[in-house]
Amino acid sequence: MTGTDKVFAGAIPTLYQKHMVPMLFEPYAEEMAKRTASLDPRKVLEIAAGTGVVTRVLATLLAPSARIIATDLNQPMLDLAAGLQGASEQVTFRQADALALPFEDDSFDVVVCQFGVMFFADKLESYREVRRVLKDGGVYLFAVWDQISANAFVTVATQVLTERYPEDPPRFMERTPHGYYDTQAIIAALLEAGFTTAVAETVTKIARATTAGSGAIGYCQGTPLAGEILAREPGGLQAVTEAIESALAARFGPGPIEGGISAQIITAKK
Repeated sequence: MTGTDKVFAGAIPTLYQKHMVPMLFEPYAEEMAKRTASLDPRKVLEIAAGTGVVTRVLATLLAPSARIIATDLNQPMLDLAAGLQGASEQVTFRQADALALPFEDDSFDVVVCQFGVMFFADKLESYREVRRVLKDGGVYLFAVWDQISANAFVTVATQVLTERYPEDPPRFMERTPHGYYDTQAIIAALLEAGFTTAVAETVTKIARATTAGSGAIGYCQGTPLAGEILAREPGGLQAVTEAIESALAARFGPGPIEGGISAQIITAKK
């Protein structure tokens, strides 16, 4: 992972929320929120909350007395999440680094993280931090994307990028979002961090976008992939977006489009 892989700023948060969240993250948000709510927690920590798609569902499912602290490294993402959530006594948004959580030991019943662990520079340290802030018997529930070949839309986008830049294709998607899916290695790291049990489950969903263009904008302009494209082709972001739009339309139709997506959901107990 490079230093820019985890920077979601500028226009990215708004485009991410508009195009990526409905397409890829809403399908898993209800799943993650339901699994969290089934544990009947009183106090939940969410890390890498992004624009709050899981946070918003959680707030509708947990008991009114339950409290959610939703954190992210990127303040612009949290600002957008807070605006979408609206005033709430149940939810607090706070900027935080997952490798140095600003919370006391044994503070939370559940820690939840949807598609954030892949961005942590030191996974083992992040697991140790989560374990530290969990109460005894607490649960860490998180999701990571499966490999690119198991996810239809990003497979097409990656093929376009490889053909356009054959000598040096952008590797953001392969390197980070879809670069941490080895469940044996993940479980081994969790156990090394001190969790007593850890299990992984492959969960498939359907990604949907209103148009092929929306999907292309999401990938090219709503993620740090934008910076990798511009580094190779200054001024070429729109052209690359249109090339991926054409490829998605050729494969799935102009829109609405849908394709399979796959993730690993891991449950670890302190």
